Formats: sequence, C-alpha cells, structure tokens
Amino acid sequence: MADAQGWLLDLRDGPVPYAEAWALQRDLVDARQRGEIPDVLMLLEHLPVVTVGRSGKSEHLRATREELASAGIELFRVERGGSATYHGPGQLVGYPIVDLGAMGRDVVRYMRTMEESLIQTLERFGIAAVREKGYPGVWVGGAKICSVGVAVKRGVTMHGFAINVTTALDAFSLINPCGLDRPVTSMSAVLGHPVETVEVRQAYPEQFSRAFGIELDPVTMLELEATLALV
Repeated sequence: MADAQGWLLDLRDGPVPYAEAWALQRDLVDARQRGEIPDVLMLLEHLPVVTVGRSGKSEHLRATREELASAGIELFRVERGGSATYHGPGQLVGYPIVDLGAMGRDVVRYMRTMEESLIQTLERFGIAAVREKGYPGVWVGGAKICSVGVAVKRGVTMHGFAINVTTALDAFSLINPCGLDRPVTSMSAVLGHPVETVEVRQAYPEQFSRAFGIELDPVTMLELEATLALV
C-alpha cells in the first residue's frame, strides 16, 4: 500500500476511563465515515476494566459485577469481536480508526496486519512472539501477550489491541481470558525485568505505519476537538 496520511492521538495524561474512550471512538468512527478526518491511531492506558465482546458468555466471567466493582474494576459489554478481556494500568491499548477501503474491506487481512505490527514491536524488545492458528492475538510460549478484537462500522474499524507490558496479571484471574482457558503473560514477565510502557508506546507507531502504509502525524486532544467542532 502507498503511504497515506493519518493522525496519532497519544493520550498520556494518565489512565483513561473506558466509557470516555469508547465514546470518543464512536465520534471518530462517525467522522471517518463522513470523510471529515483521516485514519486515526489512539494509544492509551485504561483504568481497570473488563470488557466482554460479542462472543462472550456469562461463564467467561469468574466474578460478578458486584465483585468486580468492589475490586475497583468496571464491566462493559461492547460491540467488538471476541469474549472477555481485562484492561488496566501497565497495558498499552490501541484503537485504530481505519477506513478499510484501502484493504479491500478485508477484515481478516486487517487483523493479520495488526497482529504483524504487534509481533514486530515485541521483536524490537527482544521478544519472539507468534500467531497461533485459530487463536486471534499474539502469543509467547503458549501464553497470550497481546489481545485483539475489533468491530467494523460501515467500513471503518474501532476497538483494537492491548499489549501487556507490566500489567498486573492476577487481574486476569477474574475472567476466562477470551474464553480460551489459556494463560496470559506480559513483556516484563517474559523478559524478567520491568519495561516502561512509554517505551512501547513510542515504538509501536512506527510498526503500525510500516504495516498499514499510514504515515502518522501527532495530533492533540485539543486539536482533535477543534477539528470535530468545525466539521
């Protein structure tokens, strides 16, 4: 693909409540569908939250909503594919808002390209990660290190991926991650030493641009809000 222009929205002012980021995604998807903005990659960390996608079942939760709330963890059912996952501090979350027209509206190709961008990012930190046939996401030694799950609205993507950097892995005991009954790991667990999330959020955009052929220009939240207000 020839390089297209896009925006990088890197939200670094602390963990973002899930509902706030979810609403922003929907606004960006609407604007992208109307051709008012280019493709956007949002990067952020979330406050503790469990989200359940379209294939999620009640048995994929190992705690009630009340038990999650008492642990300071919110719960949302969302429109992405996949089942249950956890987001929280120490985890880099990415939400690409991408018009799939350039990829022939091929969702499978989009997912494989996103996984490749994650694999290449982990490689930069000395982690040899792989895909596993039939299991979306990115894996190391049979444990999931990156989860992926997307929705497509009139040809534009939302939701995306989460890289476990220094994530508190015990939080995953509250769910059956992705409904697979398989272990979860993190970059710091694999490497045996802490990894700064900021290092990963600095490294990922280059791999995203390389994989998708989208040149990213930084945009602030104030600039984005001004653009959306004008259109």
